Amino acid sequence: MIDHVSIRVRSIQRARAFYDRVLVPLGLTCTVRGAPEYAGYGLDGRDPFLWLTLHDGSSGHIQLAFAAPSRAAVEDFHVAALAAGGRERASPGMQTEGGLPYFAASVLDPDRHEISAVCRIGP
Repeated sequence: MIDHVSIRVRSIQRARAFYDRVLVPLGLTCTVRGAPEYAGYGLDGRDPFLWLTLHDGSSGHIQLAFAAPSRAAVEDFHVAALAAGGRERASPGMQTEGGLPYFAASVLDPDRHEISAVCRIGP
């Protein structure tokens, strides 16, 4: 089981401007602020499991997919991500990678990490 995930970013301020808007439709908010070195996001105000950590070098890029409670939350995530400066990777729609169909959307954040919202339940 995963306890937490850290995403290395070049600017906490820029990353927070993106993630503060993008994660709201998924129920995540910034619960720990350690600017300028880090920020932590938790579900419904609880302890953070997603951390943004300052890193001044290239650390490679990751893909991170969040479970969304509904297709509407996936669509809201997508709208928020584009409004916050994200670049579209995949618009909201049905996907079939891995065999089982699911509804998802993906964007690239300011550091070019691929961030997705995935709904595996019916309409």
